[in-house]
Amino acid sequence: MKNQIFIYILLTSFSVFSQNSSEKQMLSLQTMATGLKIGGYGEITYNDPDSGVSEIDVQRLVMLFAYKFDDRVSFITEIEFEHVKEVYVEQAFLNYGVSDNFNLRGGLMLVPMGIVNEYHEPTTYNGVERPSLNNKLVPTTWREMGLGVYGRINSASLRYQAYVMNGFISYNGAYKLKGTNGLRSGRQKGAESVGSNANFAARVDYYGLPGLKLGLSLYNGKTQTTDKSVVGSQVGLSMIGFDARYVKNRFSARSEYINASLSDTDKYNLASGKDLGSKMSGYYIEGAYNLLSLTARQKLDVFVRYEDFDTHAEVAGNLTKNESFHRKETTFGFSYHLADGAVFKMDWQSKGTAVPDSESKGQFNMGIGVFF
Repeated sequence: MKNQIFIYILLTSFSVFSQNSSEKQMLSLQTMATGLKIGGYGEITYNDPDSGVSEIDVQRLVMLFAYKFDDRVSFITEIEFEHVKEVYVEQAFLNYGVSDNFNLRGGLMLVPMGIVNEYHEPTTYNGVERPSLNNKLVPTTWREMGLGVYGRINSASLRYQAYVMNGFISYNGAYKLKGTNGLRSGRQKGAESVGSNANFAARVDYYGLPGLKLGLSLYNGKTQTTDKSVVGSQVGLSMIGFDARYVKNRFSARSEYINASLSDTDKYNLASGKDLGSKMSGYYIEGAYNLLSLTARQKLDVFVRYEDFDTHAEVAGNLTKNESFHRKETTFGFSYHLADGAVFKMDWQSKGTAVPDSESKGQFNMGIGVFF
């Protein structure tokens, strides 16, 4: 654990940020007088693992509809189609601007944990697939019902968010959480959500240094259950995330570190027969370089990313740690930005675990993405 934290601090001291397309899109909504804004993003992917069947998929198509009623009140929603046939509401919240730098929000919102859960449009990250850490530890896209505040303190170069939200469901007649993917199966996504326990989510971003953006995310509370009298039906959760993004000329880098501590997992596992870990942690570090001139209309980023994360970083009770849940992955490839909002990607991944003498598995990926 200490070694992971040291590596993370060392690597992120070189990390970076530039204003991304998501922020530009929301800024354009703020500068509108009134009316409707339509946007969206989508990605089509091809995955070819060393072993197993290759897959071609319209992985996501998301349409944004934002309506500004007046200079204070706006409504933002995103309708998501996954794998062509699945339909979800990704966001649906009302925003009330009390002042230029202080807003009240309520509805279905993204949980502000890390980078990718908020900024996951395919043109905003390298790699055909999102970092695996943002699948197993931070289960993107993670959204829940909530109410809170969002704003900026420009004099301190800070952006802040704080919300009271419902959280993951751990029991609804069936036990939802397990060791291999942690909390992912407990996402309620705003669909007839159970709200047995209030959870707190907050994030602060610092943008006071040229090219650099630092983020601190916090989440604390308990999972939801349809019956609190059932012993082991809920677990406590405390999650913290540190992230950094940096851009200087044609070089860019980013990193995330996530640590989640869970309480009462021994009772949960005893009641459910599951193998949920009592601690999950991990990080990734990524560097990229644009091979084209800064004055060019297009951009060609070659990149490499290393990930190390464990959904069984610690276990409680009589549960034996599963070393296959400690993953180590390397991804390298390129992102060719044909225009602002359109990208072609290609990469290779090596996926291994901490199981002694185990062999890493390879996967070739290719995809296109758009964001407008």
